[in-house]
Amino acid sequence: MGVSFLEEPPGSTGLIVDALIGYGLSGDPKGPSAELVDRANGTEAPTISLDAPSGLDVTTGSPANPCVQATATLTLALPKRGLLTAEARSVVGRLFLADISVPAAVYARMGLGGPRPFEEWTLVELDFPQA
Repeated sequence: MGVSFLEEPPGSTGLIVDALIGYGLSGDPKGPSAELVDRANGTEAPTISLDAPSGLDVTTGSPANPCVQATATLTLALPKRGLLTAEARSVVGRLFLADISVPAAVYARMGLGGPRPFEEWTLVELDFPQA
């Protein structure tokens, strides 16, 4: 793709955007991925995870070792089941759901014809279910 990478991440930053590992994670992060997760967790900068914190199993909600400890997570279209578990709460941070223009008919076919979260805005904050 012609994208260049820094060999060494900057020493300090005002914000970390975590998009390191997608939802297809299998097992604990290893090698450079694990090092970057540890490095992100070792800073005081806020971390925003895209779709899910790197290292979180989005089906079960079980954090791997290591797992990004996000200040906030921006998930897309529908929240992944694992993001809403009590076990994931400590690594997800504030949870936001973003509209990616999925047609209402798709949600209806899935049996999700209830309230439409994006009627007023394209981003909504979700509350965790009570334990």
